[in-house]
Amino acid sequence: MYLPSPDRYSTMVYRPCGRSGLKLPAVSLGFWHNFGSSASMDQMKALCHTAFDLGITHFDLANNYGPEPGSAEENVGRILKDDFAACRDELLISTKAGYLMWDGPYGDFGSRKYLLSSLDQSLKRLQLDYVDIFYHHRMDPNTPLEETMGALEQAVRSGKALYAGLSNYDGPTLEKAVAILDELHVPFVINQNRWSIFDRTIQRNGLLETTGRLQRGLIVFSPLAQGLLTDRYLHGIPEDSRIRRDGRFLKESALTEERLSQIRALNDMALARGQELSQMALSWILSDERVTSVLIGASRPEQIVQNVKAIEKITFTDEEKQEIDRISGFSA
Repeated sequence: MYLPSPDRYSTMVYRPCGRSGLKLPAVSLGFWHNFGSSASMDQMKALCHTAFDLGITHFDLANNYGPEPGSAEENVGRILKDDFAACRDELLISTKAGYLMWDGPYGDFGSRKYLLSSLDQSLKRLQLDYVDIFYHHRMDPNTPLEETMGALEQAVRSGKALYAGLSNYDGPTLEKAVAILDELHVPFVINQNRWSIFDRTIQRNGLLETTGRLQRGLIVFSPLAQGLLTDRYLHGIPEDSRIRRDGRFLKESALTEERLSQIRALNDMALARGQELSQMALSWILSDERVTSVLIGASRPEQIVQNVKAIEKITFTDEEKQEIDRISGFSA
């Protein structure tokens, strides 16, 4: 029987979601990978136990996480029931809808029909009465923004979600969405977007600036660029790596000589700071005050333990920031 560590809140840092009263751990656990139908239940439980023992109170899911789609929610539902039933009020569970989940015209994008049906299905798989945050997962150019935001309002007003979130929105669309949600008095508290030393999209599309100006939270996914910002590929591609196991998200073509040179230079910087490369990559994101949390994935508990140490060194000098920009090829 799992008994959480009594010291679980002693070292984790909790940050507010913008101007709301909701706080997230600086490091959250994502379930995009490693919680699907082929994963070991014992291993999945070990990952969740380790995370919670370290103060990670936020578990982040989506309707289609797997493989197979829905299987991550089903597995987490079993884990929550078996091991975390007494801790539900200490946990923040989020899920999303917006990408393809089922066949036909009602299983994708941002219609009221899809979002509310998907939320009902997610709650059944998770064996929960409500989720803490329900996100629209991506912008939908073919559905009026008022309809999508109205669906988020209904999700909250029905009690099936406590807060609303948006994922993969750009700055201009976010601004329009916030205006609608504010008018509807919906507690929209957080954006979820990809950001890393190698992917600066939210700095270019206005999302980062808009998030700060509107005082909303920001949680970052893929902060390690699907593993590129680790020491995993410093000396080539290991046979047991994600590239070898599953090339859907990280392809061998991503590891060019230029990219490998950047990874090695960043690794040298991390070592000079007394960190692993993955820790520095997470610390770099957390050094921005607009960021509420970073989402990490893990296949082994030890990875969670190592990555949580990123909160210990989140200060960078101006020279270090400029050098990271130079190495990564970013210019404002």
